[in-house]
Amino acid sequence: MHHDTPTILREHITGLVLAGGQGSRMGVADKGLQLLAGKPLVQWCAERLAPQVGTVVINANRHLDRYAALGLRVVPDLLPKDGDAPATPSFAGPLAGFAAGLAACTTPWLLTVACDTPRFPTDLAARLAAAAQHSNALIAMACTANGAGNPLPQPVFCLLHHSLAASVRTFVEGGGHKIRHWTQQHPCAMVVFDEADGADNTAESAFFNANTAQELAALEHWAQSAIHTPATGLRP
Repeated sequence: MHHDTPTILREHITGLVLAGGQGSRMGVADKGLQLLAGKPLVQWCAERLAPQVGTVVINANRHLDRYAALGLRVVPDLLPKDGDAPATPSFAGPLAGFAAGLAACTTPWLLTVACDTPRFPTDLAARLAAAAQHSNALIAMACTANGAGNPLPQPVFCLLHHSLAASVRTFVEGGGHKIRHWTQQHPCAMVVFDEADGADNTAESAFFNANTAQELAALEHWAQSAIHTPATGLRP
């Protein structure tokens, strides 16, 4: 470990739930507000993230009042520097959420998670922070292992240093939208989650995301169990 690298503590990390997408595969529904076991997806994610970080923020572009009603700060995508708000949200993808989160972040680090993936590891922040610290990297990205044992990036699950705010904003404003094209510009530690996290997951199921109504329904059994299982880290 680099002795001159300060330890990354929980309170040094702001958690960001990315709920700013268009939800095109859910009939353009606002995905974060879809109910799972009677609770919005974004709330599942925020409650799973809260024990891992100092504070939780939501990135959303629609129904901002409904997100704010959860009691968390809501940050929409940033507006273009040179003009007024577009007539409709641009839905520029997760990188726009990264940019909004980093612009709003008052801690040294930002941890991003997707609102449609409520089973992400309960040790996500700790393991990404350890990797960033050990590698002296500005980004730590979660991966799973594919069938051949090679890392399969989960790019929306990233720990980002606050100094990257200008870089990601410039990249997005230049038309960039692929996370890997941006992260390749910076020191990035890849962290493979290849085992169950000790709570309620296998490594593969931890990153299962609900893009469709059918996939959301597939999470229902887990959600009903999680509500009654304190070990998940979720508050009932």
